[in-house]
Amino acid sequence: MFKKPKQGQVNLNLITGLVFGIAFLIIGTIIAFIVVSTLTEANLLTDGRTTTNVVNESITVTTAGTNLAAFSNVKIISCTVTEVNNVTDSIGSGNYSLTNSGCTIANTTGEYNNAWHVNYNYLLKGNEEYSSEEMSGGLVDGVDNVSSKIPTVLLIAAIILILGVLVLLVVAWQRMRIDGGSI
Repeated sequence: MFKKPKQGQVNLNLITGLVFGIAFLIIGTIIAFIVVSTLTEANLLTDGRTTTNVVNESITVTTAGTNLAAFSNVKIISCTVTEVNNVTDSIGSGNYSLTNSGCTIANTTGEYNNAWHVNYNYLLKGNEEYSSEEMSGGLVDGVDNVSSKIPTVLLIAAIILILGVLVLLVVAWQRMRIDGGSI
C-alpha cells in the first residue's frame, strides 16, 4: 500500500520520474541525431542512385534560363547536357550556360531563339538516401521548433513555481493562525 504524503510535502517519486523522463528524452534525441548524421555523411546510401538519359527534350530557352524537365524531381542531384541543337543547327556550349546543378539552361548569345532539343543525363538519389536526408532535415526542423519555445516553457514553469511557493506560504500562515502561532 502506498503511503500518502503529508500535507505540504512534495512527492519525490514524481519529481524523480520527471527528471529521469526528461533526461532520457534528451539522450534519445542526441542518439537519433548521431545515427542520422552518420548515415547521411558516410555516403552509405549512394548505391541506389540512378542515371537516366533524355533524348531530344524540346524547350524554348530564354536568356533568364529554362529548367529541364528533370529539375522538377525532388531527388535530383545533377544534370549533364550532352548535346543541344535546334531544327537545323547544332548549338555549341558557348551559346548557353548551365545552373542549378546543370538542370537550368540559359541562352547566353541571344541566337537560336526557336525551340531547342536537348540531350542530357540526370542523376537521382535513391529512396534510402533521399529519406535519410529528409529525416535529418525533419529532426533539425523539429529541434528548432522546440528550442524556439523553450523560453515560453521556462516562463510558465517559473510562474507555476512562484504560485506553488505562494500557496505553501499561505498554507503555513493559516496553520500558524489555527495552531496559535507556532508552526
